[in-house]
Amino acid sequence: MALYLIHGNDGVKLSRSGEMALFKRLIAELVGTFWLVFGGIGSAVFATPLDIGAAGVALAFGLTLLTMAYTIGHISGCHINPAVSVGLWVSGRFPLKEVVPYIVVQLIGGWMGAGLVYAIASGREGFELATSLAPNGYGIHSPEGYPLLSALLVEIALTFGFMLTILGATDKRVPKGFAPIPIGLALTLVHLVGIPVTNMSVNPARSTGPALFLGGWALSQLWLFWVAPIAGAFIAGLLYRFVFSEYELPAVQVNRQDINVAKK
Repeated sequence: MALYLIHGNDGVKLSRSGEMALFKRLIAELVGTFWLVFGGIGSAVFATPLDIGAAGVALAFGLTLLTMAYTIGHISGCHINPAVSVGLWVSGRFPLKEVVPYIVVQLIGGWMGAGLVYAIASGREGFELATSLAPNGYGIHSPEGYPLLSALLVEIALTFGFMLTILGATDKRVPKGFAPIPIGLALTLVHLVGIPVTNMSVNPARSTGPALFLGGWALSQLWLFWVAPIAGAFIAGLLYRFVFSEYELPAVQVNRQDINVAKK
């Protein structure tokens, strides 16, 4: 039995006796997604008085992913993002039957991370839920007023690039042990580009957590932050599987008699 996770297209060998059971991997995904959402959104909410700006928030998201990739990558693959789970399945590195369980626990982890940010931030005087939790949005809810089409394009394009980085960095042809570094940097980069447009998602679990607490417009716009990231990851998975993957030519058997005939 083999699972094709973030470690590369050789997969992670799992024994039938239950070693690295699905339950353990799901718990790892829950914890990892909680850490990503709490650390990323928390930096935007708590560090505002320190004026860390978009660059600081982008770095926080990148660091949460980098740290979790080293912490749980060998356990669950550290997807911590429904779009990544879908992209890995499309690329042939993850079984379809486990996509839904992974997504479910990722959503729970995202909800828990946003919930903890809310619980902490609500204790501050002057707290307003409508302006907290760094929700993703477009139109009047975009940080710089970008419309729906701009939000759709930026989320698809940046998730595509992010997913492509994951697939390339974890390819078996690449030196092992360094994948979390370019992946974490890629997440930092996409946030630097996308925060002014949508507050940057590339991760439906990151978007769903805050939206469940805010309700209203955040829930009505949530569809885009599911459709666009999954579309971008889907395209990247197809491209890597059918264009960038390494294919070996089938071996050709040659009889000794044929060789002798050729020499004559």
